[in-house]
Amino acid sequence: MAVNLVEKHENELRHIDGIQIYIGQAGVKKPDHDDLTLMVLSPNNTVGAVFTQNRFCAAPVYIAKSHLFDEDGVRALVINTGNANAGTGGQGRADAVEVCAAAAKHAGCQTTQVLPFSTGVILEPLPSEKIIAALPRVKPASWADAARAIMTTDTVPKAASREGKVGENHVVRATGIAKGSGMIHPNMATMLGFIACDAKVSQPVLQLMTKEIADMSFNCITVDGDTSTNDSFVIIATGKCGQSEIDNTADPRYEQLKTLLGGLALELAQAIVRDGEGATKFITIKVENAADRDEARKVAYAVAHSPLVKTAFFASDPNLGRLLAAIGYAGIDDLDTDRLKMWLDDVLVAELGGRAESYTEEQGQAVMNRDEITVRIDLQRGKAAAAVYTCDLSHDYVSINADYRS
Repeated sequence: MAVNLVEKHENELRHIDGIQIYIGQAGVKKPDHDDLTLMVLSPNNTVGAVFTQNRFCAAPVYIAKSHLFDEDGVRALVINTGNANAGTGGQGRADAVEVCAAAAKHAGCQTTQVLPFSTGVILEPLPSEKIIAALPRVKPASWADAARAIMTTDTVPKAASREGKVGENHVVRATGIAKGSGMIHPNMATMLGFIACDAKVSQPVLQLMTKEIADMSFNCITVDGDTSTNDSFVIIATGKCGQSEIDNTADPRYEQLKTLLGGLALELAQAIVRDGEGATKFITIKVENAADRDEARKVAYAVAHSPLVKTAFFASDPNLGRLLAAIGYAGIDDLDTDRLKMWLDDVLVAELGGRAESYTEEQGQAVMNRDEITVRIDLQRGKAAAAVYTCDLSHDYVSINADYRS
């Protein structure tokens, strides 16, 4: 069951001018199931995207990277669930291109103006013929429909909207959807994320913003430490809000838009953790006063990835030694453990190299019984900070992944 996450309905999600959404049933893995999404973009939009760092990247990732910077711009996105088209070699890439060609006919554009995305089982051939046959039958749909259609092991559709002032005279609207539940790890994970806004941004500037937003959102989550072959995060700017183009990072509107879209991306990223496979707790790891941000992230990830830490959270067991051990092996050779302090929520639990004098087991147990917990670690080495979001590791995680292909 997802941790404090509820489905957003159609009336809660803002329409974005310049995008038409369609969904359909291709029967990629099972029949009578919405598993195909097509987004058709109006001319003169811009698209930024970042992809998995896994060297065994999937065929659609390979093709999407090659199509992203087409001189005529991106005009469509096609997304299938049920099959990742990963570990499929040259045939997989050819299948992805065939799907792009079929989507291009529907969108009225060139094959190279389509970005393909797939998610599902790895190392199985993509039934591209099913997708191609289904594309002429797709029907107009909403953002809420699309959020459901891209789900795999997710239990709750992930979608959100925001709007905010960008510049003196314009309000920018943004809506996003995401999927992901397992194989979630920094540098993207088995997740797909799509955000659309009506701002006008040049492609090079939007590409930089997309990378920066990914680093402050989707690259700050971890469920199980596995990095997927298919991760993709896309931001679309349709330019329909009526403002002049943001074409450089010195434009004050750049930071305003990044803040707006970054907040939306973080909400979607946290939703993925809240719906982590088998998750019963949502955990924030905050590291403060590190020498630099990389050091802060290193410590946060060490704690967030530890199976012993995650199982302690699942058991609601205030086994503080597991957290301190993870900090200790994070790779900071000159860490002074006597200066470090650690809190569970607002309870000081460790200082001066051991258990805080004021700490009691009852205090720790009270915090561990909660379904949302913050671990705060003060390294007292500098002024840098970082936060990572994770969940516990339960019996259900094993069951879900053991049964994934059945």
